[in-house]
Amino acid sequence: MAEKTQARGGSRLREAMEILEALEFPVRQRNEVAGYTLLALAGLGPRSKWSQTESPLMGITPIIGFIAGKHNVRYAPNTRETVRDEAVKHFVEYGLLLRNPDQPDRPVNSGKTVYQIEPSALVLLRAYGTKDWPLLLTEYLKGRAGILKELQRGRSLVRIPVTLPGGEKVEISPGGQNPLIRNIVHEFCPRFAPGGEVLYLGDAENKFAHLGTARLKELSVRLAAAAKIPDVMVYDQRRNWLLLIEAVTSAGPVDGKRRKELKGLFAGCTAGLVFVTCFETRKAMQGFLSQIAWESEVCIADDPEHLIHFNGERYLGPYPDALPGAGA
Repeated sequence: MAEKTQARGGSRLREAMEILEALEFPVRQRNEVAGYTLLALAGLGPRSKWSQTESPLMGITPIIGFIAGKHNVRYAPNTRETVRDEAVKHFVEYGLLLRNPDQPDRPVNSGKTVYQIEPSALVLLRAYGTKDWPLLLTEYLKGRAGILKELQRGRSLVRIPVTLPGGEKVEISPGGQNPLIRNIVHEFCPRFAPGGEVLYLGDAENKFAHLGTARLKELSVRLAAAAKIPDVMVYDQRRNWLLLIEAVTSAGPVDGKRRKELKGLFAGCTAGLVFVTCFETRKAMQGFLSQIAWESEVCIADDPEHLIHFNGERYLGPYPDALPGAGA
């Protein structure tokens, strides 16, 4: 996974791993990868002192680059997920790191995501190896629950509230396509699926933020966790339609390939399938016009009272190939 041209490790790495143990991280989150990750986020090289700990904003790729440049340990590009999943993600969960403190509403899956050592943790790290460390560590561990509570409160403030047609309220993470998803629920559904039941809302942070399991079961829909589910699913009981809606900000409209995939994914559904792509503006749609599947619909968020129909004899409704029993 990693290459090193000289003896691996050193006192700084051992100390970083000792710090993670003192902070009560599980064994897997205080290994070598986690140790080097902490050193990178602290801006510390092999000869740096903990009193020199910094708190730069760093993404995963710069973390890997810092480790290579300062510690001569080179991780392959495909190690990004290991660094994120075995170290950074848990550092955030334990309150050691802040995610996107420069822009809290940045999408969690953004390539611009950055991390920074939390201020009280920064004070603690700078005290490592001094006489103040034991007392500061004890105080930090006692107060960590409060730190996590405050961080969670801050994250909640930037989440997007969505009110479903039945009055239920859910929250989805900020940024990306999620504002468009809220628009679909608040604007598209009342106009084109009045009384419809939202069965699914996608969220980059939580794929199953809202899932109407019971109703989907009634419709004979079985969705595997790994399935590529459309961003929004709405059931129109009056007409027995299941609207499969993709919210597009950068990719993923209902093109011919996706329409076929969705037919296969919902092949056993007892409701007729309606395929919809939603864009924020007409300008945003222009780059995808040649890709939109025939016999599907397009809605524009900034012009919510209108729907664009792509060919066929029906306007907003399932076609024969998308009716129950038609097969994939």
